[in-house]
Amino acid sequence: MPKLPTSRIARTAKFGRMVGGAAIKRNDPVAVADQLVTQLGQMKGAAMKIGQVLSTIDFDIVEESEREAFKERLASLRDAAPTVPFARMEKVLRAELGGPVSGTFAELDSEPVAAASIGQVYRARTHDGRDVAVKVQYPGVAEAVETDLRNMAMLFPLVRRLAPGLDVKALGGELRERISEELDYELEAQHQRRVARVFRGHPHVLVPGVDTALSTRRVLVTEFVSGSGFAAVKQLDEGMRDRFAEIVYRFFWGLLSHESLVAGDPHPGNYLLCDDGRVCFLDFGLMRAIDARYLDDERALARAVIAGDAPAVHGLLASLGYLPDPSSFAPDQVFEQIADAGAWFFVPGFRRLDPEYVRVHMEATGSPRSPHFEHMRRQTLPPQALLLRRMEGLLFSVLGELRAGADWGLLAREYIDEAPPSTAIGLQDRAFWSRRAPVTR
Repeated sequence: MPKLPTSRIARTAKFGRMVGGAAIKRNDPVAVADQLVTQLGQMKGAAMKIGQVLSTIDFDIVEESEREAFKERLASLRDAAPTVPFARMEKVLRAELGGPVSGTFAELDSEPVAAASIGQVYRARTHDGRDVAVKVQYPGVAEAVETDLRNMAMLFPLVRRLAPGLDVKALGGELRERISEELDYELEAQHQRRVARVFRGHPHVLVPGVDTALSTRRVLVTEFVSGSGFAAVKQLDEGMRDRFAEIVYRFFWGLLSHESLVAGDPHPGNYLLCDDGRVCFLDFGLMRAIDARYLDDERALARAVIAGDAPAVHGLLASLGYLPDPSSFAPDQVFEQIADAGAWFFVPGFRRLDPEYVRVHMEATGSPRSPHFEHMRRQTLPPQALLLRRMEGLLFSVLGELRAGADWGLLAREYIDEAPPSTAIGLQDRAFWSRRAPVTR
């Protein structure tokens, strides 16, 4: 699959900067990050996703010497969001489980091991001796999210000023539907069970099993998995980071390519490096099935970019719904835009990514200083592509944070046109998919 227009993601980052711009002081960015962490963490609603996105983006409003400290404070939203006292969370557990916690779990540590955007995760042990992770939804979070989503419409006029061509009503509807689905842990359990079945026996990927009998709409119980978090992985040597990054890359594109499923929340808090070398993937609340024909057209678009076929690129962008008025966009113009946006993996050759590369790339392809910016503002984003574009942008940022190296062009071609595997991991991955039995949905 291709790296298609990141302009929407970059534009979203710019929008976030403009909204917060009045409060941001260049001489004290870390203090501002503290304020953002506190305010977003307390909201515990849809706005929490904003903090997770911001934590993987470089800010050109912050001085170069202070940028890493700024990002580190925002990154704390991924793994250490402000917690809700256990006494309040226990009330949710009792209500969902229909009785005291001790009736379901032999042990449950009252200190959370992680804080997600709409819930906290606790380690527990069942009466039959299994170690499990118990994700409990924050009390009142459903109401908070609904309020956030209703208030989202207040932002539409500002968004239209930034992107006059964007169909904000359609995208707003898609965003409401996807985030509302995240509130239903029973739906997330279904997603996770499906992905776990898909990757069962995979040599590099682990997806924790779900305890369906103990899970409810506001409580999700899964297998507990120990592993190293993203901060620890970033400190490993190049070879280990590159291996981790390739597995992460292949997981998301493999899921999309083989199952037509996009997992829209690849932020760093959702990965663990296990002791056996596998990567454990967590959090399947934000997902969407993509129409197979739509994905075929996206692949065709990527092949057209690689082939340098500007008319075909223009035609496919129009048919996919990115160009509201196709005749007003010159084929050469949109071709250059897409080629630049995907240059990091449309162009073959080994490339080591880093945060500065990601920042410069996003600046060159999506900021007001970009040569493509004015005509990008007249484009739109099809609702079906919303999570796909989010996944691409966050994954690109994660690879940059890892300072990961690979021939991303060769990796991409495996998913664009089923090119032969280009790495040892790719050979094992291809062998897995070739012998995997179809999943019963």
